[in-house]
Amino acid sequence: MFTMDEFVRNQETGQLGKVIGYGHQIINNVYTVTLKVLVAETANSRKRVFVVEDTISAWSHWVDSLRN
Repeated sequence: MFTMDEFVRNQETGQLGKVIGYGHQIINNVYTVTLKVLVAETANSRKRVFVVEDTISAWSHWVDSLRN
């Protein structure tokens, strides 16, 4: 499991973000716990911030090597 404010990376899209909560969805008639992640993206000199909700298994812990 992930903790609040932990940084994670989406294994499919490569998006980086911070965990802001949990949710749930019914996928193929199965109750699935999801992760809500605040993602900041810079495009064309403009910063966009949005929330991504996806299955927990789509995310992995992200460790910034510069912070260690």
